[in-house]
Amino acid sequence: MDFQIALMLGQDGIVNGAIYALLALTLVLVFSVTRVIFIPQGELVAFGALSMAALQLGKTPPTLWLGVGLGLFVLAVEAWRASRGRQVEWGSTLLWAVVMPAVAAAWVLLARPTGLAAQTVLTLLIVTPLGPLLYRVAYRPLAHATVLMLLIVSVALHGVLVGLGLLFFGAEGSRTPAFSDLRMDLGGIPLTGQSLVVVGVAALLMLAMFLFFERSIVGKALRATAINRTGARLMGIPTELAGDLSFALAALIGAISGLLIAPITTVYYDTGFLIGLKGFVAAIIGALASYPLAVVGALLVGLLESFSSFWASAFKEVIVFTLIIPVLWWRSLRTRHVEEDE
Repeated sequence: MDFQIALMLGQDGIVNGAIYALLALTLVLVFSVTRVIFIPQGELVAFGALSMAALQLGKTPPTLWLGVGLGLFVLAVEAWRASRGRQVEWGSTLLWAVVMPAVAAAWVLLARPTGLAAQTVLTLLIVTPLGPLLYRVAYRPLAHATVLMLLIVSVALHGVLVGLGLLFFGAEGSRTPAFSDLRMDLGGIPLTGQSLVVVGVAALLMLAMFLFFERSIVGKALRATAINRTGARLMGIPTELAGDLSFALAALIGAISGLLIAPITTVYYDTGFLIGLKGFVAAIIGALASYPLAVVGALLVGLLESFSSFWASAFKEVIVFTLIIPVLWWRSLRTRHVEEDE
């Protein structure tokens, strides 16, 4: 390996690491607020990419009907809860279950957008409500369950979404046009516009998340919920809405990640699982609590994957996932065991 090859591998590792960083940040966010290890995050990545591909083929994305179906189910559940005298936040319920799916359906069925920008916005509009709707269907009824129980639900939901992905999109893979056709040579290293778009969008999203959590009232409410859920509830913060918002952000960032990787690699119905697992490894490096460490871990995973593909391509996945073992060992030595009930 010479220096130029090392630079090319480093560039590839940074691009991959940027995607893993976005997924790691969403995993940390969701776990901090809801105690859910959101394994199906990868499926939202695949749904975003494949929905975009369907729109570009002039088809109606099946994920649109998934959102409509989940919305109707959530409406029925909330109406039943209201009939039992329980408090229902109808504003957020109507937003996720009615308004966004209805706008997306009307846009797809009546307008059939053809421009890349319009299709991108429409894809985000289709996939984003899936996050809070899945939270309300699968996780919110178990809000007081143990982390292990929530993890089991995540594994089951992952299996369901993978099966739906196969049913919706088939076994064939899809790619989408790049957001930028720029090609340039920097010191003998070829750079593509899509790679720059991936890194740039990832950096902007990380900055936006930092400003959101540091400067906005809603972001500070989410942080308070993550630190002390009971205390946040006593201070008047609606913790159930915090769960909705965290899952909505996870779905939005997952869909954006899918749109970013679809022009670089062929996306299949189960592609998101491996991508999500690598984001999970990065989140574990950050102890599912530290956003900066999760980003550093994601870049480490991306670079390790890139260089492993050069030295031992047949074992690159094994090498990447083996990284979690010394991290867990180190944290087990430095972390005091605390019973969950405490």
